Amino acid sequence: MKLTKLLLSILFTVVVFNACTTVYDVNFQDEYEQEVALNNLVTDFDVWYVDYHRTTGNGDIPYLSRAFTISFLNGTLYANNNIADIGRTGNGFGIDVGTYNTFNGILETNHDLDGANDFEVTVLSNNEIRLYNYRENVNYYLIGYQINEFDYDKLFYENIEYFLQEYEAWEKTTTNGGVPNIFDAENYLAFTPENITTFYSSENAFNTPIDLIDWNYIGGYEVFDVTGYEDLKILSLSYDNGYIEEFELSILNDQTIELFSLNSETIYVFEGKGFIQYLKGAEIKKEAKDIVRNEGRKRTKVERKIKNRRNLK
Repeated sequence: MKLTKLLLSILFTVVVFNACTTVYDVNFQDEYEQEVALNNLVTDFDVWYVDYHRTTGNGDIPYLSRAFTISFLNGTLYANNNIADIGRTGNGFGIDVGTYNTFNGILETNHDLDGANDFEVTVLSNNEIRLYNYRENVNYYLIGYQINEFDYDKLFYENIEYFLQEYEAWEKTTTNGGVPNIFDAENYLAFTPENITTFYSSENAFNTPIDLIDWNYIGGYEVFDVTGYEDLKILSLSYDNGYIEEFELSILNDQTIELFSLNSETIYVFEGKGFIQYLKGAEIKKEAKDIVRNEGRKRTKVERKIKNRRNLK
């Protein structure tokens, strides 16, 4: 009786485990069935959000470290490497970055610049998969969406540091309320892509061409999560002279942000100028002088600190 119970217990555990995760392995099906099943899986959703902050392992697949979403469509691999304009670029799929195939239970990709990479695919839920690359020993976690159901707010706020980098400058367009303060004179902000800690600011007059902006100040910045809010962040600017400004940061659209000063209770609206399109790799569309830019961008895992909201507007 004890042996029977033990066998039943083992069988139940195996069934439950397989119901939760499915590894696409040729041993489970014949080759053709496996290929069809995996192809259907990756094409079931229009876009796969690359939840980079959950990435594990010590390797790196460059095109996946750049992409916010990837898509598989009729053998063509697409990626959205920018947050701004996402949902419109390539009708939501992004840009053509290579090709893909499913063979022997393996997802094979061939990126135009990064070359060939193979992945073992594990199903984690009805819209979530894990891609594992043996060569680099790295796991990427992808969440599937249809384009008309994609959670754009989640993408923007989870990756807000990278959104701030996608314009060569942020120009102040509106100042409302509050008490006069020294930040009133700062009309431009810029955030670097080579790290997520450095910002520049300028007191140049409105409508100054980006190439001619004199970046008066430099310092470090940090973005904090806010307890109880998914669509609000706190932006802290620490100037080299020791002065610190803190703002509630909200995204109004993919070219406009609002900063509410926690010191002066002034509302500032900034508009992005000089959109930087990140293409397949080091190839970047940019026109202004390279004052705070490098030749590419890959994400790093962001682990934000959390703050409580201090002021209510």
